[in-house]
Formats: sequence, structure tokens, C-alpha cells
Amino acid sequence: MRRDCWVPEVTLETERLLLRPPVDSDLEWQIEWLNTPTVMRYLGGAPRTRDNVAKGFERNIVAWSAGEPAYWTVILRESGEPIGKCGLSRIEVEAAPPEISGGIEVGWSLAERFWGKGLATEAARSAIGQGFGAWPISAIWGQTSDSNFASTRLMARLGLRRRADLDYYDPAYPPADNPTTIHRIGREEWAKA
Repeated sequence: MRRDCWVPEVTLETERLLLRPPVDSDLEWQIEWLNTPTVMRYLGGAPRTRDNVAKGFERNIVAWSAGEPAYWTVILRESGEPIGKCGLSRIEVEAAPPEISGGIEVGWSLAERFWGKGLATEAARSAIGQGFGAWPISAIWGQTSDSNFASTRLMARLGLRRRADLDYYDPAYPPADNPTTIHRIGREEWAKA
């Protein structure tokens, strides 16, 4: 495996999940299952237009083909059913502090009926492990808000620690979801976990 880029053909396996690179047919179920008011609540609010979802999906496909960090499609091993997406991406938020801008962050989004089962933790743990295995990076970041209790708890379970000194206001999110809270795990902490 090359250590200086993402490896597009990598499919990750966990006890209950397969994380595979996205395929064109994933777009329709993402629109139906991940673009709902409940799932989007902490990802900018209201569901996005079909065109916006398609553009984001295409950016992810392009990232895969360019060897950049990207999101896998998360599949239940038992049934073969897609349940969400999880992976890594570059932090490209204009409002983000320079210490994290351009860094790699972990993220996830599962269809609501799969919440509360530990599946996001399982997928994100695998994605972080792949990230530290694929790049010579010192840290992986997480971003959420204090209003998103579930993601804040999940980041703690993954070993990410709060970096309140890097929290920032993101005008793309409503006041109730600001500030954006920053969490970090270093390569050394991950190796000890």
C-alpha cells in the first residue's frame, strides 16, 4: 500500500460492517435515507436539494479517484444493505482556524433507523485506523457542536479529545449549533487505544 495517498480499492471490514468505496447507485439511497430532516439536523439543517446532494456525492467520487481522503459507503454485512457513509475528508471550511484548515477529519452519517446501535462508532474506528495507516499524518480531527450530544459522545468513545481553544463560529450553521467544537486524536494516542 502506498503511504502517501488514499487507496481507492480499499474495502474495510468490521464485525458487522463493510465499508466500500461508493458507486453511482449509492446516490439514490443517500438522497432517500441520508437527506432527511432528522439526519440533516446537525449537518446544516434542512435537507438539501437533489442537485446539492449529487454535487457532494460527485466530490466524494472525485476525491476517491484523486487519492484524497473520502467517505466509504457503509454496508451491513449480514444483509448487504447500505446504511450510511463514513470516512475522512480534508477540512476546507473557510471559517476554520489555521491550525486545522487542510487537516483530515473523520465524519459519519447513518440512516436514522440504524442510530443507537454502535454502528457509527464501529465504522469511524475503522476509518480512523485506515487514515493513520494510509498517511504519515500526526492527527485526525472531529468537528461537531455542543448541541449534537450523540456525535460529541461518539468522538469521546473514539478517543478524540476536545480542543476548546480551536472552537470557532461557522456562519453556515444556525446559532444553536455554534460554535463548532473541535476534537483531536493524535497518532500516538490512537496507537495506545
